[in-house]
Amino acid sequence: MAHSSSVPGAGVGQSLTEAVHTLAQGGAVVYPTETLYGLGVDASNTAALQRLVALKGREPGKPILVLIGDVTMLGQLAADVPSAARRLMRRFWPGPLTIVLRARSGVSPVLTGGSGTIGVRLSSHRTARTLPLRLGRPITAPSANPCGEAPPRCVEEARRYFGGAVDCYVDGGVLQGVPSTVVDARGVVQILRHGAVSAADIHATLSDAE
Repeated sequence: MAHSSSVPGAGVGQSLTEAVHTLAQGGAVVYPTETLYGLGVDASNTAALQRLVALKGREPGKPILVLIGDVTMLGQLAADVPSAARRLMRRFWPGPLTIVLRARSGVSPVLTGGSGTIGVRLSSHRTARTLPLRLGRPITAPSANPCGEAPPRCVEEARRYFGGAVDCYVDGGVLQGVPSTVVDARGVVQILRHGAVSAADIHATLSDAE
């Protein structure tokens, strides 16, 4: 049976403990970030990833973005981290910038979509950083809505989408609703999705280092 963990009401420790337990058991969690509500499962659990794809109604072959709890967790996902990516991380992490890197061997093809790449973010939101830190592994971070529906800005909207199909809901209030910016940093940096970090700030950061 699905349950709701309200940060303001239940206390942050209790709600996050509940959510981490759910993730560790292969369950699905709706949780807040600094941008949108995310739909999280253990990114190393193939069965949980397949469940996520079904919940979202995603077409096969579409990559799934993930969150890490700290930079050291990148080693579980990325084969290498180019210098331009490191500059962007120093400037914008933790924050709303997703960086696409070459995936290391062994990363689930459900995450990469068969692309050989992985999109990673270190969030500035306390909940979104604590979940992967306490789990000890990255968690998935697509927006908490079925494909074709608007991303929810509050936990009640996510619950209307998924109901009991999601095991745990962590309430973070009303969010700003602006998605993360996504950049491909494997070579010359390319912006794949415009979002909370501006293109001008990205270009300025890279230019300053030259």
